[in-house]
Amino acid sequence: MASGDFCSPGEGVEILQQVCDQQFPPCALTEEDLIQNPYFSKLLLSLSQHLDESGLSLTLAKEQAQAWNEVRLHKTAWLRYEILQRVIQELLVDCYVKAQDTNLTSEDKKFHETLEQRLLVTELTQLSSPDQETEMPPLLGLKKADLLELMPPSQDFVWMRARLQLEVEEQLKRKCFTLLCYHDPSSDTDGETLKAAKVWRLAEVLAGEKQQCLEAKGQHKKQLVLLEKRRATYSQVLLRCLTLLQRLLQEHRLKTQSELDRINAQYLEIKCSAMILKMRMEELKMLSDTYSAEKVEVHRLIRDRLEGAIRLQEQDMEKSRLVLKTYEVLGEDFEELVKEYTQLKLATENKRWALQEFSKA
Repeated sequence: MASGDFCSPGEGVEILQQVCDQQFPPCALTEEDLIQNPYFSKLLLSLSQHLDESGLSLTLAKEQAQAWNEVRLHKTAWLRYEILQRVIQELLVDCYVKAQDTNLTSEDKKFHETLEQRLLVTELTQLSSPDQETEMPPLLGLKKADLLELMPPSQDFVWMRARLQLEVEEQLKRKCFTLLCYHDPSSDTDGETLKAAKVWRLAEVLAGEKQQCLEAKGQHKKQLVLLEKRRATYSQVLLRCLTLLQRLLQEHRLKTQSELDRINAQYLEIKCSAMILKMRMEELKMLSDTYSAEKVEVHRLIRDRLEGAIRLQEQDMEKSRLVLKTYEVLGEDFEELVKEYTQLKLATENKRWALQEFSKA
């Protein structure tokens, strides 16, 4: 096959998605699948030309449509017969109940007996006249002619049939009105003429609602197919995202970790300095709350005096050192000078200690 026979990847994705949605079971085809399997793509497109939306071939679909039409016609005929038969049975039951509750008129009694006799003889005639294909003996040895003799008189049958038509029409009208009120409860208060007009359009309304239900069901089916595809696409995208995240963690985390550690160290250093400053501020605040301005001034004066005394002692000690250096050559006199120097040094140290203690206070 020539390569020009295949559709482009983008066009193939769009066409095959429409084909799969309408004619094939849900399948998660991606663009990569179409590119890797071009012959499969062409096969799907070729099959779509010979299949209908349900997946059947065109010939089978046509035969199925004809068969369904025949079934629909037979079903309609059977329903007409079944409805008429049930309505007549209901009339017989109503007459029987009415006869139990009240006395029937002569006409009602005659109508009931004629109808019941006619139905009974008709059913027995059908049972005694089997199909030619089946070989069954007559019912109780009676032939059709024997049963026909039990038919009611012809004039009674004609009178009964005329009245039966009216009774059946009235019964069907009540059933139609009941169905109308069930479908549209607001019609319960309407007049008989308006109800009859609505009943005339009821079949069309029900057919329209049925068509809407079928269309909604088709849309629901399409939405389910689309949901399955979205789920498959979502899973693929999620796997790709997880792969990218893993790759980012592996490639970039080690590179940024050192910079992040340096920033964290700077942050901790600044935070520590701030804590030290805060502690110093609290200490100064406690001192300011403990000592008043007058006490601080008195302490300053005392400190100044002590520092002045220390300076004088240091000057005296320096002078003593100079004298000691001058008199180092002396003998016994030098010991006295040493004692004097020691006393001065002790006095200076005592004053310096007192100054330090005062500063701490």
